[in-house]
Amino acid sequence: MIRPDLAAMPAYVPGQRQPDALKLSSNEVATTPLPSAVEAMTQAAQNANRYPDMFSTELREALAEHLRLRPEQVTVGCGSSALCQQLVQITAGAGDEIVFAWRSFEAYPIFAQVVGATPVPVPLLDDGRHDLAQMAAAITDRTRLIFLCNPNNPSGAVITEAEFHEFMEQVPSDVVVALDEAYFEYNRAADTVIGTAVIARYPNVVGLRTFSKAYGLAGVRLGYAFGSRELIGALDKVVIPFSVNAIAQAGALASLRNTDELLERTAETVEQRDRVADALGARRSEANFIWLPGVDSADVAARLAAQGVLVRAFPEGVRITVTTEDEAEQLLAAWNRAGLGA
Repeated sequence: MIRPDLAAMPAYVPGQRQPDALKLSSNEVATTPLPSAVEAMTQAAQNANRYPDMFSTELREALAEHLRLRPEQVTVGCGSSALCQQLVQITAGAGDEIVFAWRSFEAYPIFAQVVGATPVPVPLLDDGRHDLAQMAAAITDRTRLIFLCNPNNPSGAVITEAEFHEFMEQVPSDVVVALDEAYFEYNRAADTVIGTAVIARYPNVVGLRTFSKAYGLAGVRLGYAFGSRELIGALDKVVIPFSVNAIAQAGALASLRNTDELLERTAETVEQRDRVADALGARRSEANFIWLPGVDSADVAARLAAQGVLVRAFPEGVRITVTTEDEAEQLLAAWNRAGLGA
C-alpha cells in the first residue's frame, strides 16, 4: 500500500526538547511576539469557527508593499519550508534532479524524494560557503531546481552578489533557483545577494523568507515567497487549501506594521552571536546561530545537555542558536562547566 522508496527516506528531525533546559537547538528567538501581534492573534482566534482567507489577500498586499513588489509576485505558505516543498512539486518529478549545497537545510533532500526526484548534494567549501562552481558543474539536462541557502543553515556563510551573478550565468533559464533567505534579517554582510534585488533580472529565481525567526512567530507557521508572476502562480496551484490559518495571518500583519521595532531585537542577537563565536572558536555567522564543524558533535551535545543546554548535533558538527545576552551567558557558563573550554 505504501511506496517502497519511502522506506529509504530519512525523516525530518526537529530540535530536541527537554523540560527546564535552555533550548538552543531550533534557531528560535527567545523573545515573545510583539504585544500588538498577540492581541491581533487573540482576536483572530475568536473567529476560529470560520475558514481563513484562503488567498491571504490582505497579507499578500502588505508583503508586496513591504518588499516593493506587486501582489501577484508574492505568496504565502505554512512556513517557508512548505513553500520549498511546493517549489519541488511545481518543478520536478520522478527522474528529475534537485541540486543543493550540503550540509544545508536538512529538508531539501527529503522534499526531493517526496516527488521521486533525485537529490544532488554538493559539499560545502572548507569555510562553510556554497561551492558554486561545483554546483554549476552538477547541473545536467535533468536538473529542475537548485536550492541556495543564504545565509546557509547551519554554517552561517553567505553568497556574495558577484558570486551569485557568476553562478546564474551558468544556470539554464528553465532551471528554477530558490534563494532561501530564512535568516535574512540577521544578515549584516556588506556584500551579499538579496532576493528582492535579483528576481527582476532572473525570472527563474524565487526568494523565500519566513516569520518564524526574527519575527518570533515560529509557532503559527508562516513563510512567504516572491518572484515572477509565473512562478508564484504555479506555487498557488499546489498549495493545500486554507493552509495559512487566520491566526498566523493576523499575527504577521500586525508584525509587519511594527517591523522596525521587531528588527531592533535582531541587533542584540547579532552582537551576541559574534561574541559567542569568538568565545567558542567558531567562524563568524550571518544568521542567529553559530557552527562548530569537525567536532565530536554527539559528545558536545551530550555534555551540554547534562548542563541543561540543548544544541543541535549533525554528523558534520554542532549548531548552536544565539538569542539574548542572558542566554549567551548561560551557554558560555554551561560550556565551561562541561569541560569544553580551552
